Amino acid sequence: MSTLRHAKQRDANEKEIVDALESIGCTVFRLDTPVDLLVGYRARNYLIEVKAPKGRLTKTQQDFIPAWKGQVRVLETIDEAIELVTKAYT
Repeated sequence: MSTLRHAKQRDANEKEIVDALESIGCTVFRLDTPVDLLVGYRARNYLIEVKAPKGRLTKTQQDFIPAWKGQVRVLETIDEAIELVTKAYT
């Protein structure tokens, strides 16, 4: 029996969203669980789950997101990600 852990499969749109967030000055840390990204921008933190169109949340995510006392966003596009982190500054 192998003790190696399989790498988490990332949604295809995650890299472009990470690149876009970093291009506007965000720091982005990729997580394995419970969501995909921890993003920092202008002294604020964001928990982001990236889903491809028609993607589904895992059971862990379905349990975590409504129970979390902070903010968690499920996003599919670059525009959604940029709007999330910049909307407080417009």
